[in-house]
Amino acid sequence: MTWPIEKIALDNKIYPKLLAQISDPPKILYSRGNISLLNSSCFAVVGTRKLTNYGKETAQQIVRGLANDGFTIVSGLALGIDAVVHQTTLDCGGKTIAVLGGGIGDKNIGPKTNFHLAQDILKNDGLLVSEYSDKDEIFALNFAIRDRIISGLSRGVLVIEADEKSGALITAKCALDQNRDVFAVPGSILSPKSAGPNFLIQSGAKLVMNAHDIINEYHENLQLFSEEKKNILIKNPTEEKIIDLLDEHGILFVDDIIRRSGMETSAISVSLSMLEIRGIIKNMGNGKYRKI
Repeated sequence: MTWPIEKIALDNKIYPKLLAQISDPPKILYSRGNISLLNSSCFAVVGTRKLTNYGKETAQQIVRGLANDGFTIVSGLALGIDAVVHQTTLDCGGKTIAVLGGGIGDKNIGPKTNFHLAQDILKNDGLLVSEYSDKDEIFALNFAIRDRIISGLSRGVLVIEADEKSGALITAKCALDQNRDVFAVPGSILSPKSAGPNFLIQSGAKLVMNAHDIINEYHENLQLFSEEKKNILIKNPTEEKIIDLLDEHGILFVDDIIRRSGMETSAISVSLSMLEIRGIIKNMGNGKYRKI
């Protein structure tokens, strides 16, 4: 299967609302995969490329808890902690967004070591995003610039293992500038990889020992958001089923909606029309639909 690249402009209704609030949002966001994740409950987890066993096990444990609680996990597809974060999310059936510092076409995905991970993200209804097209030249500075997108998409950022010059600390700084929550996992004072998180905790970041330390900060708000969404969007069982399918798969052909719902073609057609009239879904042409 191939996943087309979609250009989402800042004034588009599906542009991520949280990202649009930062001081310097990308004017164009290139997206590939399940674009409904852009406005889901996102939380970022980042860290060093040269992780230790402690960092790996910590990331796996915390990310598993966050993903199982319904968070969309955001990271940067880098080697080390980022890769563990994405893979762990996929392993437990969660949804993840990878923010790249270059193009998101197959020939441009980097690092090449994580190409197959990027493909697995797409195959499992995840999302690749970037502010760079496949024609843009890639510079090392791009990766620091893209960190504002990782934090900008997210309600909060967790740093797991980072030395004093780690890019993960740039993401944490972006989060602070954007008025996002910053969390950090403490580590040994003898480990250079824990210097970054320990410094963040010393500076006021919330110390995290397990996923519940984060979940407890947001759980009530997530429940309220879910209830509001349900009350606004759901009008009848057929519409509810269509919304659930588009939430799960992002974009679907009408034939897929009919097949997956198990409902009558006429009922689906009427409900699709009503949802489109109310501005809840969009007909993308050729029988393809997505949520707005």
